[in-house]
Amino acid sequence: MSPRSPSKAGATSRERRPPRPLDQQRLNELALSYLARFSTSAAKLESYLKRKLRERGWDGEGDPGLTALVERCVAAGYVDDAAYARTKASSLRRRGYGARRVDQSLGAAGIAPGLREEVRGTLNEERQAALALARKRRLGPYGPPPADRQAREKQIAVLLRAGHRLDIARQVVEAGSTAGLEAWAEEED
Repeated sequence: MSPRSPSKAGATSRERRPPRPLDQQRLNELALSYLARFSTSAAKLESYLKRKLRERGWDGEGDPGLTALVERCVAAGYVDDAAYARTKASSLRRRGYGARRVDQSLGAAGIAPGLREEVRGTLNEERQAALALARKRRLGPYGPPPADRQAREKQIAVLLRAGHRLDIARQVVEAGSTAGLEAWAEEED
């Protein structure tokens, strides 16, 4: 412990004051500050604001005006679930995640099922995502050949956990060469 910091059990003369409750103006400022920093969905914005209200003593009773505030942000164009869904899905696919994981992530962000279906991606995009993960994790022809069946199954499991379909995972792991695998990924749907 440094000589400057008081111990927890030591006598500190000042106790921390509870944060002031949020009024409508401060809630608006919090929402705009959050939106300036992060791309988000309407459901995530509402969840953030509820958490901030609970931190300041809101018991969940009564309407603090969150729904109206979120609707105003959507109407003003600060929150666009469709744009958020497209961007998030594209980002996850570039990182190597499959359709199932993309769908789960968008569902957790409060994106409606119909909108999630719209941004699902094509078979070509799913294959490209699987290749991105295979390159990054050195799976299939991008790494050393699996020594045995168990090693091959572990590589398939990596792709399955990332949300890829079994047929795509097997194709990636069992491919003979990177050129053949990339040609397969470029095939039309």
